[in-house]
Amino acid sequence: MSTLAHTVSDSRTMLRRNLRHAVRYPIITYLIATPVIFLLLFVYVFGSTLGTGIGGTGTGAYLDYVVPGVLLLTVTGGVTAPALSVSKDLTEGIIARFRTMDISRSAVLTGHVVGNLIQVLLAVAVVLAIALLMGFRAPAGVLGWLGAAGLLAAIGYALCWLGAAFGVFAKGVESASNLPMPLMLLPFLGSGFVPTESMPGWLQWFASYQPFTPFIETLRALLFDTELGRDGWLSLAWIVAISLAGWGWARYLYERKTVR
Repeated sequence: MSTLAHTVSDSRTMLRRNLRHAVRYPIITYLIATPVIFLLLFVYVFGSTLGTGIGGTGTGAYLDYVVPGVLLLTVTGGVTAPALSVSKDLTEGIIARFRTMDISRSAVLTGHVVGNLIQVLLAVAVVLAIALLMGFRAPAGVLGWLGAAGLLAAIGYALCWLGAAFGVFAKGVESASNLPMPLMLLPFLGSGFVPTESMPGWLQWFASYQPFTPFIETLRALLFDTELGRDGWLSLAWIVAISLAGWGWARYLYERKTVR
């Protein structure tokens, strides 16, 4: 068996293991509950006022505006899942056991990343279904919806590798759960819930240069069939940069991590 085939086979085994753990410890409930709570809160409590503020009328206008931000918030929650699962494996000693076996070194992290990405995409589907039940409607055609799904999957893949790196870097499960918290704020500090033009000047500058604003604007453009503009290229650049940084950091730390 070639090295590549060996790595793919071991990664499939680790993916099945991760998915079986997901059935026992369904973190997907957390991935769904948090964005749904924010969706209900912002639409039904603040939606009328915020809808007027963005130039629309009532909660319907704000629902159409906020759903892309809530979908990105769901994907961002995916950082926590691989951070916890990787850290848990390291602290419980199973990684040390794997290292004594003829298993590809990259398969363990790949299994965590792909397994958690599947949970993230299932959570996105559930949150989107709830948004549709609340009245969200997007005029995108088939290509627009496929592009939106591909964008969310690519962002989720990049963030899951970053989460895996957090999991290896953390000294324990508790710190692994806290490290991704700043990332959870980024959809709020971008154009996810209110236009960046309504923010103070210093915050507008931050919102313009952080990755979640182009992510959200690209998703809006795909769902509402408008021009992607520079946000499309910025999103692609951020996805590649975060993927490479997360993958490289996770592999670097994993190869040097001392486990017992």
